[in-house]
Amino acid sequence: MVGLDYEALCDRSPFELSGGEKRRVAMAGVIAMKPSVIVLDEPASGLDPRGRDQVLAEIQELHQEFGFTVVLVSHSMEDVAKLARRVVVLHGATLIADGPAKDVFSMEDVLSRAGLEAPQVTRLMQELARRNMKVRTDILTVEEAKREILRVLGGEGRVS
Repeated sequence: MVGLDYEALCDRSPFELSGGEKRRVAMAGVIAMKPSVIVLDEPASGLDPRGRDQVLAEIQELHQEFGFTVVLVSHSMEDVAKLARRVVVLHGATLIADGPAKDVFSMEDVLSRAGLEAPQVTRLMQELARRNMKVRTDILTVEEAKREILRVLGGEGRVS
């Protein structure tokens, strides 16, 4: 379920496992307990891009297949944008934003107060809008941005 080959790892010391393997073993232990809520603190930090994508995909799978509620604590807004429907922003011990990801990521001033920025692709779309390109600014993924930019360049909404 977590992408580990038991036979290949069963005789190895935990100290010989890679960072990604250690995280997968930890996730397997959590899954075995069948919780209704899983809290993950920076689950993809320190991983290479491939490992990061795998861990994020596994988190998404846990939610979709088993119905676990996943609370993801992260400073990577790209990771949050990929996974979260709801975003809660804390600054110190104060709740400063709570809502759908698209809404929260449009609150540049609120994010800035917490030392955060919207995902890069969202910031790109916001900058294009500031430069009079009539694009949606609530874009969270590269695929969404591609479709929106092609829509605009196709003649719908470009300002001269």
